Parts: sequence; C-alpha cells; structure tokens
Amino acid sequence: MSGQVTLDALDLAALLCSRVCHDLISPTGAIVNGLEVLEEKDSDEETKTFALDLIKKSAKTASARLQFCRLAFGAAGSSAAQIDLGDAEGMVRGFLDEDKTKVTWNPPRVLLPKNRVKLLLNMVIIANQTIPRGGTLTVDAVGEGESMSFRITAAGLNARIPQALAGLLEGRSESGTIDAHAIQPFYTGLLARACGLAVSLAAEGDQIVVAAQ
Repeated sequence: MSGQVTLDALDLAALLCSRVCHDLISPTGAIVNGLEVLEEKDSDEETKTFALDLIKKSAKTASARLQFCRLAFGAAGSSAAQIDLGDAEGMVRGFLDEDKTKVTWNPPRVLLPKNRVKLLLNMVIIANQTIPRGGTLTVDAVGEGESMSFRITAAGLNARIPQALAGLLEGRSESGTIDAHAIQPFYTGLLARACGLAVSLAAEGDQIVVAAQ
C-alpha cells in the first residue's frame, strides 16, 4: 500500500536540482568529448568536422533544455507573472527530440498565469515518458482564459503508463519516500493542486491521455 510523501522545502529544491542536472549531463558530456577530440593532434579533418558538429548540436540541445527547465522547474519571474503559450510551444519543441517525437500544438497564443504554463510543460514531460520509443504528442487546450487547462494525447509504439506514475501525481509512493527519478511527476502534482486541478492518466485505445481538470 502506498504512503503519502512529505517533503520539506530543502529536499524538494535538492531533488529538482538533481533532475535538472540529469537533463544536462548528456549534452554537456558530449561537448566535452567533442573538445577532447579537437585537442588530439593526430585527429584528421573528417574527425574534427564530426567533433565540431557534435559540439554544435550538443550546445544547442543544452541551451534548449536549460530554457525549458528554467520555466518548468524554476521561478521565471514573479509569482504573479504570466507566460505566453507561444513561448511555451517553442520551449517544448526545443526540449523534445524532433527526430523521435513530433508535436502537434493546438492551444492559442495567449498569456496564462505562470503556474499553469509550468504545469503544461511538466505534463509534456510525463506524456513523453509514456511513449519511450517516440511517436506523437498532441497538445490541446481545455476551456479558455486564465482557467484554461490542458489535454495531451500521446501516440506511439507500445504506449504505456509507467508504473507508480499515477500515485506520484497524487503525492504517494510505495515507500512513502521519493528520489530524484520520481521528483518530476510528484512536482507536477504539486503544480496541479496549486492551480486547483488534478492530473489524470488514461489509456484510450493505443493512446495515452494526460489531462488536467
């Protein structure tokens, strides 16, 4: 039976920092590897060209992930700030691997309270986790104005709801504790409740729907 998770502010901040570092380790490590290749005196021109391409691609990925994480997990302005959904779309497209996951973005370009946009970005992460082999994410708005919520439909080969994800969204875990691997869905639940919403997961045929209502 799962237990309710209680985190103090320091533990929540530490776990979220660990999550951000996890997202940045891969591209920054690739940049370091590329620079090491360039420093090798016996590298031929083809190898150097490959290394430069790797550095450019990895730097672009790292920048996109930083921008996404800054809004999804960070302060990004005052508590009363509003965020343009058009900007959020750009961050989502930069964050996801377009070769693996395609995005259809249907919400209008409007300003929404910061926490609602943060919630949407975190819902995108969760929806992407349900299609580990890639596929498509269709993002739709539900309602309008500052009370707007969202629905994301994930379609892909062997789409599935990861075990324990629903409980984490509700603030529960099997052990009653949480680690850096589980902090993101837990945080998504916190955001949803701060907005007066709850995030649900449902299988509809061969698709997974992540909805806030």
